[in-house]
Amino acid sequence: MTHTAAADSHAPDGSHAWFRLGICMLLGTIGSVGMWAIVVILPAAQADFGVSRGEASLPYTLTMVGFAIGNVVIGRFVDRMGVVVPISVAAVISAVGFVAAGLAPSNWMLAAAQLLIGIGTAATFGPLMADVSRWFERHRGIAVAGAASGNYIAGTIWPWVVTWGMTTEGWRVTCAAIGVFCLITIVPLALFLKARPPETDGGSAGTAPQPKFKIDLSPRALQWLLIVAGVGCCVAMSMPQVHIVAYCADLGYGVARGAEMLSLMLAAGIVSRLLSGVVADRIGGVKTLLIGSVLQGLSLLLYIPFDGLVSLYVVSFIFGLSQGGIVPCYAIIVREYLPPREAGERIGIVIMATIVGMALGGWLSGVIYDITGSYAAAFINGIGWNVLNVSVMLLILTRTRRRREAFA
Repeated sequence: MTHTAAADSHAPDGSHAWFRLGICMLLGTIGSVGMWAIVVILPAAQADFGVSRGEASLPYTLTMVGFAIGNVVIGRFVDRMGVVVPISVAAVISAVGFVAAGLAPSNWMLAAAQLLIGIGTAATFGPLMADVSRWFERHRGIAVAGAASGNYIAGTIWPWVVTWGMTTEGWRVTCAAIGVFCLITIVPLALFLKARPPETDGGSAGTAPQPKFKIDLSPRALQWLLIVAGVGCCVAMSMPQVHIVAYCADLGYGVARGAEMLSLMLAAGIVSRLLSGVVADRIGGVKTLLIGSVLQGLSLLLYIPFDGLVSLYVVSFIFGLSQGGIVPCYAIIVREYLPPREAGERIGIVIMATIVGMALGGWLSGVIYDITGSYAAAFINGIGWNVLNVSVMLLILTRTRRRREAFA
């Protein structure tokens, strides 16, 4: 291959960019097992340790804490040194966490192991979205959405694998096996991402790429607005995702029906993420997120009057189609409005805010249910937080002044 041909293949939207996207989706599918395995393992671990459901939920909580921290910290290292070393180190952290989980003598030790797993898992979410965003111009939206979809694909595959492992070998051996598998697959795959993004190849300080949009807000103010929006949208998003199983149990439909609805949400979310990426390439991340957030609010509203079994399946599907593309849009917005060299850390901060929103929303919905004895008020609460998200997006949209003709 000639130097010119090699350069063309590594140009924005070139063949290497699409190959890289495929690797990132595969890494996301493998690495995101850390988010889903504990959900399946939780009942068996609870029985093994003889603790209450609240105590048994602590490992999941620390998984999300680690995931939030990891997105910021690992994102910062990705900005400075690329993705290969941070992802490889994160894979080792995940592997150690899973092996430690399998050997945990108590629920507290399992929770500590899950904190490590959460940190390692984070490397295959926000940091990968940030990396992929640097390799695309015309198709940046679909690329970022594709990288984010690995997380949802993992949610449709790994629970079945973990269930099979638990049935045949038990949850402890399954955890250890997952750790080994992550280590021997993620590190070699990360080596395919050694190439530096086009914006850093031979560039100089005077030719550094600039954001696609200009806005009448400082970078700090915009970052804080995105944090507020991330919390708002995910408090709303968490209501069905966290409580749909319990909601179905309360209605007399059973836990299994609720689990099926959750899977349906995630499957629809994959479609939503990819479609939102296509839309974002045409109208921008803010407008795309605004559309998704409005639709999310409307779908939450549908849960209140329609509580029949078939209706809940339909509404859950609509909810999945509405919300799936929202979180990746934050990564697109960061790349459109803020300096590319800071993308990893800034995307990680916003992703952390969305995780805080999910945790806060799940807790608030439970508290509201305890107070009112019904989930209707919890859905209304979610709609209120969703309005906050819509308001922030409208503010950003109205303060956007000029679109650059050249992409970053």
